[in-house]
Amino acid sequence: MYDVLFLGSGQGAWNAAVPLGKAGLKVAVVEEDRFGGVCTNRGCNAKITLDKPVELVHTIEQLQGRGFDTVPKINWPDLMAHKHEVIDGLAAGIQQRLVAAGVEIIEGHGTFKDARTIQVGEQTVTAKKIVIVSGQRPHQLKIPGQELMHNSTDFLVIPEMPAHITLIGAGYVAMETASIANAAGAKVDIVLRGHQPLREFYQPYVQRLINNMRNRGIKFYYDETITAVVKKGTQLELLGTDGFSLQSDYIVDATGRVPNVEKLNLAAVGIDYSENGIIVNDHLETNVAGVYATGDVVAKKLAKITPTAIFEAQYLVALFTQKTEAAINYPPIATTVFTSPRVARAGISPTTAKQQPETYSIEVVDYENDWFHQVQNETDGSLTLVFDRKTDRLVGATEYSNEAVDTINGLLDYMELGVTKAQLQRLIYIFPSTQHSYMRKI
Repeated sequence: MYDVLFLGSGQGAWNAAVPLGKAGLKVAVVEEDRFGGVCTNRGCNAKITLDKPVELVHTIEQLQGRGFDTVPKINWPDLMAHKHEVIDGLAAGIQQRLVAAGVEIIEGHGTFKDARTIQVGEQTVTAKKIVIVSGQRPHQLKIPGQELMHNSTDFLVIPEMPAHITLIGAGYVAMETASIANAAGAKVDIVLRGHQPLREFYQPYVQRLINNMRNRGIKFYYDETITAVVKKGTQLELLGTDGFSLQSDYIVDATGRVPNVEKLNLAAVGIDYSENGIIVNDHLETNVAGVYATGDVVAKKLAKITPTAIFEAQYLVALFTQKTEAAINYPPIATTVFTSPRVARAGISPTTAKQQPETYSIEVVDYENDWFHQVQNETDGSLTLVFDRKTDRLVGATEYSNEAVDTINGLLDYMELGVTKAQLQRLIYIFPSTQHSYMRKI
């Protein structure tokens, strides 16, 4: 019998399995696909590799006529080959780390037989504790012609960039894919059922991003319900209510992600779950004692991103090695949408702060007239900070800019450590730098 068995090898699994194995526990990981999960193989890492030239091209665009005569074009086949150079060896590397830590690898699809037993093919294995780390997969619209559409996984390995791409949805995946495809020379459409792209982010900044994307040629179609996809000659045609139709070369269904719960036989042990994922308590334990879950498969309002899964994995290490008995205590979690420019955030949102003016105060740092941002001709950025009125501590930050990721990452430390505005003003940064620019304006 194993001490701990992980169903899946994503970030919420191997980041716990490796230290647990090194601590002397008997640990196993069940995996039916590539080691490392979605982020490592067909998500974040691949996306960022493809996005890096996009970021550089947009910076050069800003400086065209101010040091650059021309803007380079992205060579998609070369970029895709580079992505494979960066990504393809990662899964094997993670597997090697597991093996080196003494973790046993069990290849195949695991399902529950009872609360302590997992069936993998013809093999049954038992464990004192089982951790479900089965992740999520792309949602698929159930409409006629659904087989003609692609998902984010397909796009991230596409060998040639189509002339015209249409994305259904306006969340992280759609907006990031649109940004990459547009920079690579494709005509891009975004079709959404509602009227609020990136609804998790501060909408005034989202609207500025949309305006920027429109200026680059990306078209947005709001309040459209797609009913079918049909083949029309060499093209695909999207059909919707009220006579909507749109032709394209390549259609990406980016309507969200769903938890992988259906094929685990959870009913056999009575594990509670919803359409949002597996339900856990404040110790990441399900309603069945000894069965836990981490990562994107967990039903939670927190951002389902790699750093969250890693934090949960590290918590389970402390819990399973008796270094803590406390409930998990999440810090502020920074998230971003990797468009160009970026929108990033952490902590209390400006929207919430505006709704509770007696509790929070807001400071806005506009980069339009900031000389350091003018150096690279970036005039559209802005940072909104939220302070707790009672303690004067920084409790939230949201930025729209090319450097939003670095800005929010830097401010995250202050939120977690409870730094006050007066303490922030004592910090002396390198000049010139982005940090110096926004800190001097607080």
